[in-house]
Amino acid sequence: MHTLISAELLKLRTIRSPWLLLAACPLLVVAGTSGLVVSSNKPLDPTAQSQAVAHVGLASIFTLVFGILAVAGEYRHQTITDTYLSTPARGPVIGAKLLLYAIFGALAGVVSALVGLGAAAAWWSGKGASFAWTDSAMWTTIGGGIAWNAAFAAIGVGLGALIRSLVGAIAVALAWIALVEGIVGQLIGDLARWLPFNAGQALGAAAEPVMTPDLLPRWGGGGVLVVYTLLFAVLAVGTSMRRDVS
Repeated sequence: MHTLISAELLKLRTIRSPWLLLAACPLLVVAGTSGLVVSSNKPLDPTAQSQAVAHVGLASIFTLVFGILAVAGEYRHQTITDTYLSTPARGPVIGAKLLLYAIFGALAGVVSALVGLGAAAAWWSGKGASFAWTDSAMWTTIGGGIAWNAAFAAIGVGLGALIRSLVGAIAVALAWIALVEGIVGQLIGDLARWLPFNAGQALGAAAEPVMTPDLLPRWGGGGVLVVYTLLFAVLAVGTSMRRDVS
């Protein structure tokens, strides 16, 4: 496994697109935090702090695509054949990708959280408000957002293994978030809370969510997201072992 992880790290060091995706994560958090402060007439209190750092979880859209690149990107560039020839046991290959990309997803969440905290503290200072660094709700939201990023990176790996077309996998992922969970989810009422993106929102939600108040409790969202992550991991390994490369 150590050799496989080292090989994956080498691949990541030689391409730029995954790093550009991860670099977009803190930019999204800064933009979201700034937008919240500028557009809100509410006082900058601990509740607003939690809402500001909740944008860390929304960066999971980028870590999801980052994970898709792990497998679908190899099919696009036709390097997957060499990967499987060097390591015929496909299960460990997918397992190494799942582990490494989940770790990088979590690290992207940590960096986004640090940048977001800096941006929020700067806005609070500029508005003459006191920033409560010890607020437990804010740190709970940050922890949930980091876990959400890690889970979506692993789910992305699984999705890339199931839909080997890079464009197709990304299109399906974004369409699911925007259409199925964003629009169709409204038609099925409370059942939408059990869908992956909504479960992630519950895990990384602020103490008082701004956009989607009807969410599972944080522990419930985390549990549902773990189930989805494991499901996609099992499907990715099983599918990769049965399918032909070409």
